[in-house]
Amino acid sequence: MDNTILNSINRKNAIVGVIGLGYVGLPLVIRYSEERFKTIGFDIDKEKVDLLNGGKSYIKHIEKARIVSLATNDFIATMDFSKIAEVNVMIICVPTPLGIHNEPDLSYIHGTLESIKPYLKENQLLILESTTYPGTTEEEIVPVIENAGFSIGKNFFIGYSPEREDPGNKNFTTQTIPKVVSGVTVNCLKLTKALYDQIVDQTVPVSSPRVAEMTKILENVHRAVNIGLVNELKMMADKMDIDIYEVINAAATKPFGFTPYYPGPGLGGHCIPIDPFYLTWKAKEIGMNTRFIELAGEINAAMPNYVFQKVAEALNSVGKAINGSKILVLGLAYKKNVDDLRESPSLELMDSLIDKGANVEYSDPFFKTIPHTRKHQFELKSKKIDSDSLQSVDLVILATDHDQFNYELIEKESPIIIDTRGKFSNSIDKVIKA
Repeated sequence: MDNTILNSINRKNAIVGVIGLGYVGLPLVIRYSEERFKTIGFDIDKEKVDLLNGGKSYIKHIEKARIVSLATNDFIATMDFSKIAEVNVMIICVPTPLGIHNEPDLSYIHGTLESIKPYLKENQLLILESTTYPGTTEEEIVPVIENAGFSIGKNFFIGYSPEREDPGNKNFTTQTIPKVVSGVTVNCLKLTKALYDQIVDQTVPVSSPRVAEMTKILENVHRAVNIGLVNELKMMADKMDIDIYEVINAAATKPFGFTPYYPGPGLGGHCIPIDPFYLTWKAKEIGMNTRFIELAGEINAAMPNYVFQKVAEALNSVGKAINGSKILVLGLAYKKNVDDLRESPSLELMDSLIDKGANVEYSDPFFKTIPHTRKHQFELKSKKIDSDSLQSVDLVILATDHDQFNYELIEKESPIIIDTRGKFSNSIDKVIKA
């Protein structure tokens, strides 16, 4: 291996290209720029490119000041993939969604490879960060690079390092979250580790990309299965007139052998609702069924319908039907305090309510309007939460427990509250846990 690229990384002379400037890619751009690497951001979204070049942030928890500071280190965002020829390192951070049959959709990865292939050169390092099934790096990326005439580990290098971003979590940052790193060859791992050593406090080398890919899947399957368990227990506890949140908080006082997970109206975000299906798809390819994982997925996917049934029961108890009722949904984001509604169960719930004739409104401090998604299109505007707006509806659903909501006011003025987040006391007659 020519040590030129290693030396350029260690001296911070390497030019780093990040492909995909979303919740994963943009924090990486910022960290490399903070460490005085010249960075180039690639994206097919012109609006993102223009905002970044104008010093503006489009992600709520990333302050404008951090975007403005990028310009001090000659950062540019671009849609021009010919600039790949200028970089030493490429980090791919594009989405990996599911297809209509819950099969892996690698079209964004394939599209990226097609876009960069004409501009690749010797002694570049290519790293995939997108979450995917074990084997993707070696089965999908390596052949493309080899067919382009390169020798992996000798004059071109490939690594995999799964993202571990937790948007809105102020306790853990890109720098402080340990980074799992891997490479197709020993030389590839050496370079991948050296690159991330520049921006994170701890790297965790593993023996192969397959191990790193499986690590990321395990992390999210672990959460999906445990959330599925507690969602099922929530429904059981409700039948037994037991507050599951009180149970969880009591159990969490045990200082060993227990980790608290909390129920909700369903799973959201790009990772937990999607990643387990990548593993179940791969398992079927090798002749196995992942029954445990699939059962958790079924439970979690059914939670919006469980909330829907609670809404119907609550309205029926006061002589009303969903059809014609005015319902206010509090919170669109998949979790509190973020401007991210990917796979949000709030959208599934709203679709179901509208389909049954409800007059649905929403309030979310992070969304003045609702962006169109692949599955959902709403032409609604966020409502201001005050006494009038709460008293004017038949029922309020707390779907996402943003800190910005005035819970005292909501509790006082709402006629009925469906609480999917355990925010209100069980002792209040108008509150129904769901």
